[in-house]
Amino acid sequence: MKTYPRFITPGFEPFDPIELARETEKIICRGNERKYTAFYATGVGGIATGYTCGCCLRCFFCWVDWSRDFPERFGKFYSPAEAFEKLSEAAHKYGVRKLRISGAEPTLGREHLLALLELVDNSEFDIFILETNGILFGADENYVKDLSRFKKPHVRVSLKAGNPEAFTRRTGAKPESFELPFRAIRNLLNYGVSFHVAGMMDDPRIVSKQERVELAKRLAEIDPRLVVAFEGEVIDPYETTLARLKSAGLSLKWPLKERYSLFGKD
Repeated sequence: MKTYPRFITPGFEPFDPIELARETEKIICRGNERKYTAFYATGVGGIATGYTCGCCLRCFFCWVDWSRDFPERFGKFYSPAEAFEKLSEAAHKYGVRKLRISGAEPTLGREHLLALLELVDNSEFDIFILETNGILFGADENYVKDLSRFKKPHVRVSLKAGNPEAFTRRTGAKPESFELPFRAIRNLLNYGVSFHVAGMMDDPRIVSKQERVELAKRLAEIDPRLVVAFEGEVIDPYETTLARLKSAGLSLKWPLKERYSLFGKD
């Protein structure tokens, strides 16, 4: 990789997200240690969260802090045992029984993640939410196979677009990598891993009705239940989100006055 991409800019050159994942892992991983910026929990959400550094996409609507774009500047290395201890402390403080890894891309650092899941599986906690863009799970079926041996993970796959052109425009990744999250979904189904699908498809400022239909058809071809259970999202005006939109040459109207009411229908 000639340069390490930080943001989408007008006229940017699309990158290979697998190559970016490997370059990012060189920054955020050290043996089985991985970088996190925070561990926290809230009584309202009922979940304890580990907040990770680094990602293999550059979505212009991303809410994650600057540790996504500059992972070398943020975070601290934690072993799987140390990360589990921090998650446990946060969970016990608020009396919650759910754990999660969020922020940037938690599937970076495979050795760390699988070792952490081993600890979670042998703990008193009920469920582990793993949020992902699906790139690595789509690129490597064996990664999903390894994940399937654990009882407690539930995967939230965040889709970025309904067609390759929109995927590249929003994420910065090459159009052919649009297929990887769909391969991830098939792999998760094939190995019986608990999961659901989410995405920014409820925001009419960036997604057309036609694109929503395209994505609904793709999901229905895999399994119609994916459409019914789809978790729709809209862009929120976080400071980092606004900066990334500006870098990409986009200006959205705030507040959002209306959103699509139900995925696949208007």
